[in-house]
This record gives sequence, structure tokens and C-alpha cells, in this order.
Amino acid sequence: MEKVYIQITSGRGPAECCRVVSKVLELMLKEAKQQNIYAEVIEREEGEINRTLLSAILFLAGENLESFVDSWEGTVLWISQSPYRKFHKRKNWFIGVQSLPVLEENEWNESDLRFQTFKASGSGGQHVNKTESAVRVTHIPSGISVTASENRSQLQNKKQAIERLKIKLAAYEQQRILAFTQENWQNHNELERGNPVRTIKADLDR
Repeated sequence: MEKVYIQITSGRGPAECCRVVSKVLELMLKEAKQQNIYAEVIEREEGEINRTLLSAILFLAGENLESFVDSWEGTVLWISQSPYRKFHKRKNWFIGVQSLPVLEENEWNESDLRFQTFKASGSGGQHVNKTESAVRVTHIPSGISVTASENRSQLQNKKQAIERLKIKLAAYEQQRILAFTQENWQNHNELERGNPVRTIKADLDR
């Protein structure tokens, strides 16, 4: 199954561009559903006006994502009268769409993990504090640490802690991608106005 992140950005344009970001996000979610592509919005940067977005990041997973991405990636031109400035002459509003790679699921060596056992605290019966059944596992390269203490079995707690660590590391990788995006935000400030990949003519006020 293919996976990709899609960033939709107003390029720090006016409110009309921010409204286009919101509208394009709706269209992309609709098209993804029609093509049986899993889509999840993982970040929204709200604009100052209701129903506007400075930017959004969408996670997609499914088959034949390349054609879907190619149909959107680049500059999108939306033609509409401004919903915020009644007599404004400008009708062309540009936004940018960019794909971002999904980092592979974090793999680790046993040497990357540090396990610690300790006595569980709190309710759980007379045996809860007598054995070191609780487990803390730390991913040394990232410093991320999780614990599991729900089970009386140290082995079960170890398995549960590893699963929790996988989830935290996945979130950590996602944040790294977002940080990379923030550091390379040229497309957020400078949009290519020529040769839009899509031109949409529709009312922005709906």
C-alpha cells in the first residue's frame, strides 16, 4: 500500500486564498473517498476568518496514489469573486499543493532499547507491589520512553510497552516530517502563479 502526505498551502496569501485551501481540502477528501483512498487530515493551521485555513496536511494511503497526487500537485487556481471584499476586482486566487514522503516505520535494534522493571503502584490486588512486573522501555536514539503496568505478567507488560513505543515513535516521525516542512517553507511564501495544475471556477462563499 502506498502512503504520502499532501500539504495544501495558501502561500501566506490573503483570506480568499485561505478560503481556497479549505475548499480544496474538501474536494481532495471527496475525491479520495471516491477512489477508495484512505485520507486523514493530520494538521490544520486555521486562518483568521471562519472557514479559512492557512495550510493543511493530509495523509493518504491506498493503491495508485501517484495519479491522484499528480492531478493535484502544483499550483491550483480558483476563480471566484471575493466573498470578503464585495467590490474587489481580483478574481484569481492561487494556492500550492505539495507531496511529502512518508518516513518508513521506525526500525530498531535491541541495543536501541533500554528496559527497566519496577513495582507497579496503585490498586490491583495484594500482589501488585510485591513483584517488579511493570516495565519501562526507552528508545535511546530519540529518548522516547513509555511504561506498561496493567498486567501482573512482566512479559505481557513488556509487549504492551513495545506496542506503545511503536505508536509514540510513529508520532515522533510524523513531527519530524512536519518540522522538515516548516524548515523548507519556501512554497508557503512563494507560489508559482503560472501553469496551474488545476483551474476551478466556483463560488467561494459556499
